[in-house]
Amino acid sequence: MTTDPPTDTEEEDVFHDARFPADEESSLVEQSHSIKTEANQLYSAACYDQAISCYDRALATCPNYLDYEVAVLRSNMAACYLKLEDWKASVDSATACLDRLDQVLPPPAPPNDAADQPKDKQREPEGKENAVVEITGDDEEAEQEELQRLQNLDEKKADVMRIRAKALMRRARAKSQQGGWGSLQGAEEDYKTLATMDNLPPDDKRVVQKALRELPPKINEAREKEMGEMMGKLKDLGNGILNPFGLSTDNFKFTQDPKTGGYSMNFQS
Repeated sequence: MTTDPPTDTEEEDVFHDARFPADEESSLVEQSHSIKTEANQLYSAACYDQAISCYDRALATCPNYLDYEVAVLRSNMAACYLKLEDWKASVDSATACLDRLDQVLPPPAPPNDAADQPKDKQREPEGKENAVVEITGDDEEAEQEELQRLQNLDEKKADVMRIRAKALMRRARAKSQQGGWGSLQGAEEDYKTLATMDNLPPDDKRVVQKALRELPPKINEAREKEMGEMMGKLKDLGNGILNPFGLSTDNFKFTQDPKTGGYSMNFQS
């Protein structure tokens, strides 16, 4: 995984109604970017706690309705928390980043899901509303403006996909380090999503492929461990109820049906 300067933590309510006047918004964004640059320098100097505080200041300055700018800051914070091995905070930060990016550019629906949805519910392909630009030569200035607009849109999409990939890599790594059945499954899901993306650097592709090979047995082991612990607690609870009647859970035998995976219970005296 790359260690270049990073490109958040608690859940937040997102309000998009109140907006600053254009000149004030521009000033706030400029201030936020300046603070972010300072935070990036702190990150590069391995001052991760200070960098997080600096990113917090940048967030406080940035207008909350600017989803992309907020997402970048949240992704940066996820990278800092990874360095500090605060896995939960890194997961929370990366998730907050991805939620904001989904507001800018919704992720494509999984191919299998799209076919099952009613036509009026299926998402149109990304960029379809801007798919065709007719060049007639009648209004060259308008055509140049439209082409420039589409170029800017493509660049924005590329930026969103780049940050999305970084946030997914960070979240997947943090979930892998957290351990536990649920976290490991979540990491595998993120790595599977990353495996479908065509904008990953070669090093990240190798990390994804390696993780997808190694995670399944870890997930199975974690599942068996947690299921065993849960059954042990249920057995203790059952014994507490049955003991006054001269019985215990040992009087009940559970047999799993290999075809359905369900269990049947038989009483043994």
